[in-house]
Amino acid sequence: MLKARIKFRKYGIMRFIGHLDVMRFFQKAMRRANIPIAFTGGYSPHMIMSFAQPLGVGLTSDGEYLDIELMESISSEDAVRQLNEVSVEGIEILSFVQISDEKKASGMTIVAAARYEVTCLESKKSVEVTRNIPFDWNEKITDFLKRSEIKVLKKTKKNEREINIRPLIYEMNVSEEHIQMLLAAGSEENLKPDLVMQAFLKYAGMDIEETPFHYHRIDVYAKDDNGFVPLENLGRIID
Repeated sequence: MLKARIKFRKYGIMRFIGHLDVMRFFQKAMRRANIPIAFTGGYSPHMIMSFAQPLGVGLTSDGEYLDIELMESISSEDAVRQLNEVSVEGIEILSFVQISDEKKASGMTIVAAARYEVTCLESKKSVEVTRNIPFDWNEKITDFLKRSEIKVLKKTKKNEREINIRPLIYEMNVSEEHIQMLLAAGSEENLKPDLVMQAFLKYAGMDIEETPFHYHRIDVYAKDDNGFVPLENLGRIID
């Protein structure tokens, strides 16, 4: 069976839509766009699809991924066009590529990192009104990253525990407009950008409530011998 990977962006009002609703949207979009998606067997068949790394509510993204199985081939060009024709404002399909049919090649399995862009907001009321990164943050973040341990309290559905997030921060760079960070992601280790910023503000002696941010995911990556590679690059265009 042919497997395909869809890359899409999530923006605007759709940032407030949770993962389950995004999944329901794509189930409807597959039908409306006549994508030949495969179904499971049994008494209650459902579409075979899986998301690589579901995005948190409130975040926007240019690099979301959805893997599906197809009953028959469809060209990448046609699939992107047909899905965008039935899409809504806030969801845009960027690419549609064929991927390996091995289970270990699924997006959910191979995710290793995600890149984020963090902007400072004037207030929590709007993500459109931003302000420059404070001029002294470059030096403060450099000192912050020199620490061998950055301990934070990480909460899960079952409990909370203190962890050292420093090994999970691969990159953290500052410009006048934003902070960019490459963080561990996936089922084994997953670090959210807001947790990093909370730890940084605590280190800098600042109040997180008085410093609102907007978080934007740039892309999601797998890891190979050459470093991190976008999930999109692991597929090929379908003619």
